[in-house]
Amino acid sequence: MNLRLIQDAQQAVPQDAGAATAYDSVWAQQPAAAQSGMEAVFLANDKIYVVLVVVLLIWAGIAFFLLRTDRKISNLERSIADDIHGSGNAE
Repeated sequence: MNLRLIQDAQQAVPQDAGAATAYDSVWAQQPAAAQSGMEAVFLANDKIYVVLVVVLLIWAGIAFFLLRTDRKISNLERSIADDIHGSGNAE
């Protein structure tokens, strides 16, 4: 009995009442777009975590490479500056 009253009350509300939002389809329980084939395979077999780990490893490698290169360049700049200042004092 209570369920029938709730359903009747929901049907009595006009569809165009209020402003439409981006989440209307979610709250109205309309079916979402079907997953693509590759997305379904990754999600079904938990391979999405493998992809996530690989992407994070690639980013970590890039960050390590950039930091190491920056440190080497800083050392080169320091040695060049020392050579310039050292040879200027010798003259």
